[in-house]
Amino acid sequence: MRELLPVLDAWRAEGIGFGRAVLIRAFGSAPRPPGATLLVADDGRLAGSVSGGCVEGACVEEVGRARRNGRSHVVRFGISDETAWSVGLACGSTIDVLIEPAVRDELLEAARAAEDRAVVTTLPAESPAGDETPIALDDAVRLAMDEGRSRIAATPDGQHFVEAFPMPPRLVVFGAVDIAQPLAGFGRRLGYTVWVVDARPAFATRERFPDADELLVGWPDELAARIALGPMDAVAVLTHDPKLDDPALVEALRAGCRYVGAIGSRRTQAARRQRLRDGGLSEAQVAALRGPIGLDLGGREPAEVALAIIAEVVAARYGATGGPMPRR
Repeated sequence: MRELLPVLDAWRAEGIGFGRAVLIRAFGSAPRPPGATLLVADDGRLAGSVSGGCVEGACVEEVGRARRNGRSHVVRFGISDETAWSVGLACGSTIDVLIEPAVRDELLEAARAAEDRAVVTTLPAESPAGDETPIALDDAVRLAMDEGRSRIAATPDGQHFVEAFPMPPRLVVFGAVDIAQPLAGFGRRLGYTVWVVDARPAFATRERFPDADELLVGWPDELAARIALGPMDAVAVLTHDPKLDDPALVEALRAGCRYVGAIGSRRTQAARRQRLRDGGLSEAQVAALRGPIGLDLGGREPAEVALAIIAEVVAARYGATGGPMPRR
């Protein structure tokens, strides 16, 4: 819901009331994950989605009903449900959607927090059941926080929706080169906080990188404390210059970042890996380096290379192969 805060704040400033629908459970090939949110304003405006467009119309009606009676309820949409067919949910999935007459203050506080948060909502007693394995509520909250994903907790006293509000992942790009420009844009649109770092002031400018959340000028080792790389970060090193690349790679690999990629040919990669070994990195640390960077999409233009890089970053984030879907 974090991405909807600007819209939510604008509606509040206008004095417009609104409720919300939030996806809490999905079976089959649902297009959105649990936690996906649709805001419905009293004047008919919408923001967000719970199904990629399949059941939004029905959810608008349900939110209107909740606004009138002041009560939350859960609606199940599935391919065997005539209502679901009428709104177009014929993708082979079943989803449960929590309908709420308003957005509670505790949810807003969690969405605005500068740290990972989770909010527990006890579902109405008449809510449809799922097939979740029973779990203690504290354990469900801990899992949601660890995974950064919302989930249902089925406990002896009922069902609870544990809504996770993880901090956005960070993409740190070393090298303000032409590939970095579309890469920053892709990262921003995919929900990453984007940092761009380069020692050359003429390259690292706001005009060239309007999508960067942070734009730093300096050498990677000099800025290491400010950047403070960690295990949840993705790092792309793009300059082709060992004086810039190697210090950045050393910091990223020592920090155990979940994605570390560097541009360059196989010959360049072999020489780079040897320099990293000679610089004191272990074989396991060097083996974590991805290079040549990106998935094999065949493109050579800057935007195409950037697309290949961000695709590999996303695959690494979710533990996917990056291969064709039929191979999964």
